[in-house]
Amino acid sequence: MEAVFRSAVIHRFSGVKLKYAGGEPTLQFPLIGDLHRQAQALAGRHGMVLDGVILSNGVGLTPLMIETLQALELRLTISLDGLEGFHDCQRPLANGQGSFAEVSRSIDLCLKHGLSPTISVTVSGRNLAGLPDLIQWILDRDLPFSLEFYRETDLSANFTDLAFEAEPLIGTMHRVFQILEANLPRHSLCASLVDRANLGNPHLRPCAVGSNYLVIDHRGRIAKCQMDIQSTITDIHDPDPLRRIQEDRSGIQNLSVDEKQGCCDCEWRYWCAGGCPLVTYRTTGRYDVKSPNCKIYRTLFPEIMRLEGLRLLKYADRV
Repeated sequence: MEAVFRSAVIHRFSGVKLKYAGGEPTLQFPLIGDLHRQAQALAGRHGMVLDGVILSNGVGLTPLMIETLQALELRLTISLDGLEGFHDCQRPLANGQGSFAEVSRSIDLCLKHGLSPTISVTVSGRNLAGLPDLIQWILDRDLPFSLEFYRETDLSANFTDLAFEAEPLIGTMHRVFQILEANLPRHSLCASLVDRANLGNPHLRPCAVGSNYLVIDHRGRIAKCQMDIQSTITDIHDPDPLRRIQEDRSGIQNLSVDEKQGCCDCEWRYWCAGGCPLVTYRTTGRYDVKSPNCKIYRTLFPEIMRLEGLRLLKYADRV
C-alpha cells in the first residue's frame, strides 16, 4: 500500500483503484480488511479518492464477509462462466467437483444482504454454447456483468479446447444480443460485451499496463500485467515503482493504437485500441499489429452501439 501511494503522490494522481485478486483473495480475507483500512488511511492523508474491488471465485463467501465488504465500501466481482456444467468444466474445485452450486449460493447470499456483485464471464471454447442461458440468468437477477475473452498463458496452452474461433463466437454473440434486446438493463453496455473494448469513450490503449498500473505479487515483486506476473520489473521497496514500470522496455509493450499496423485506417481504432497486446504478441510475435480478434470487434461493435441506443431510449424518460 505504501508503495502504491508513494508513486501516486509522486505522479500527482487524484485517486487510486485497488484490485484484490489471486489465486483466491477471500482465502486471506482478514488481511484484505487490514490492507484496505490502511489504504483508506493513506488516501485520507493524501486527499485522494479510493476505489476498491475484490475479484473472487465466489466459493465460500459468508454473511460476515459480505457485511465487511459493505463496511469497507469494497465492491465485489464474482467469476461465473456458465450455468451448471458450463461453469464447472472451467472452474472445478480442488477435489474435481463442480463449483457452480457454491457460486450461485454466494450470489444469492450477496443479493439477500443488499450487495450486488458484478459478474465476470470468461468466454472460451468450452463454455461458448452456454453463454446465452448464462446472460439470461444474469439479467433475471439484474446484475452488472462483463464478458472477457479467454487469454492463453503458458500454464493454459495445453488446454486447446479453451481456444475459440471467430465465427462460432460471433454467432453466439448474436444470440446474446437478441436476449439483451428483449431484457435491456439499466446499466450501460458499452464496456460490458466485447472483451477489453470500451465503446464509452475514445482511448489510445486497451488497458493501463505500462502507464498507471502496478501488479504486486505475494512476495512484493511488481510486474506490468497480471497475465505476465512472473515477469517482474521491481519491488515494493522501489522509491517510485510506477516510474520503473513506465520506463521498462522489456516484456509486454502496450503501444498506442496509432502505432499498430492495420489499425490506422479503422473507424473503431480509438474504441478497441488494438486489443490486448499480450494476446496479439502470443499470436503474431509482435506488439505493433492489430489484434487477432479484429474481425470479432469490427463485426460486433455496430450491434453494441445499436443495443446501447435502444437502452438509452428505453430509460430516457425514467431518469
